[in-house]
Amino acid sequence: MARSVAAPAPRRLGRRGARTAFVGLPRPLSAAARLLRAGIAFAWRRRRLQIALIAVLLAIPLLGGGWWLARHSSLSAVEHVQVSGLVAVHGTDAAAIESALRNTADGMSTLGVNPVALRAAVARYPIVRSVRAHASFPHGLRIEVIEQRPVAALVENGARTAVAADGVVLGPGYLSSTLPLLNAAEPGAGTAAATGALPATGTSVHGSTLVQALSILGAAPRSLLRTVTRVYSGPKGLTAALRSGLLAYFGDGTRPHAKWIALTRVLADPSSAGAVYIDVRLPERPAAGFAPGTVRPGVSSTETESSSGSDPATAAELSASLDAAVGGGSSSGAATTATATTTTTTTGSSSAGEPAPSGSAAPGAASATGTGSASEATSASPSEPGISGETPAG
Repeated sequence: MARSVAAPAPRRLGRRGARTAFVGLPRPLSAAARLLRAGIAFAWRRRRLQIALIAVLLAIPLLGGGWWLARHSSLSAVEHVQVSGLVAVHGTDAAAIESALRNTADGMSTLGVNPVALRAAVARYPIVRSVRAHASFPHGLRIEVIEQRPVAALVENGARTAVAADGVVLGPGYLSSTLPLLNAAEPGAGTAAATGALPATGTSVHGSTLVQALSILGAAPRSLLRTVTRVYSGPKGLTAALRSGLLAYFGDGTRPHAKWIALTRVLADPSSAGAVYIDVRLPERPAAGFAPGTVRPGVSSTETESSSGSDPATAAELSASLDAAVGGGSSSGAATTATATTTTTTTGSSSAGEPAPSGSAAPGAASATGTGSASEATSASPSEPGISGETPAG
C-alpha cells in the first residue's frame, strides 16, 4: 500500500520570531530599537504622520549643511574685534598682545569662536591669565583679557622683577614704584636664594616664605597694597611695613582675606590712631600696639596700661563679619571667640624706625607679654621698637 508523504507546512513568523532581528544587542538597546521600529511603522500607516516623518528626515541634513555653510561663509566672519582688560599691560607688550588676538580672531566665525586658539596666541605673555571671547552675530567679537597683576617686586643682589600673586614671574617690565619689596634671599625662599639670581620671566618662585608672602599681597585691597613698602619675615612671622611706618603682623599666609579685613577695620577705628603696629595673626582678635606714653584716643592711660576685656558684642560682630566675608570657615577656636583680652607689653628704649630688612632680625625681636605687673614685663626681653601697650582694636 502506497504511503503519501506530505511536505511540512512552512513555519509562519509570528510575534516571537520578530524579535530575532535584535538578537545580540543589550536589552535596553533592543527595547529601544523595537520601540523605534514600532513608532515608524505606526507613523507610516498614517498619511499625515508619514509626510511629517519624511519632512523631518529631509530637514536634518539640510539644517546641518546650512549651519556648516553659515559658519564657514562670509555671513558670520569676524570683522570687528574689540580687545578689553589690558590695564597693567603697557608699552610694546600691550600692542603685541592686542595684535596677536586680532590676527587670530580674523580667521574665526561668530558662530564658532575658538577660545583655545586665542589663549595660545598670547601664551608667551605671563601677564595674561586667561582670555574670554564674546561673539556678536554677524561680525562682532569682543575679547576680554584677564590679567594676573604684579603684587610685589622681587629683589636679589640689587636686581628686581615683578611677581604675580600666584608666584609667576612677570619680568622687570612690569615694575612700578608702588610695588612692595620682597627679598628673594628670605629664609625658606628656595631656588631664588640658592642660585643668587632672579628666576626667569614666566617661571614660578618657590619656597614657603615667598609663596605665603605673595598670597598675603595678592589678597590685599588695591588701596592698601599701594601703602605697603615691603614684606619680610620677622619675629612675629610675616610682617608688612606700611609707608606711614605702621607694622602689620600677619604671622603666616593662612586666611589672608580675613586678616586684611581685620586690618582694614582696625585702621578705620579712631581708637587705633597713633598705633605703632597692628597684630592680625588671629583676625577675630586684632590688637593695636602703641608707643610709650601714647594714650589711645577715647581711652584713659589707666585703661590702656591694664588688662581688660573688649565688648563681647563687638568681638562677636567682627567674627561674624569675617566669616561672611570669606565664605565661612575660620581657624580653630575663632568661631567660639566672643571676647578679646588685652595683653600688656612693655619694651626697652629704642627708636621706632624702619623695620629690619628682610632676612635679618628686627631690633628687639623678643616680646614680653603677660598679665603680671609692668615692672615684671620690663625685665623681660624687649619687643618691637618703642611699643608700650597692646590693646584689642574695635
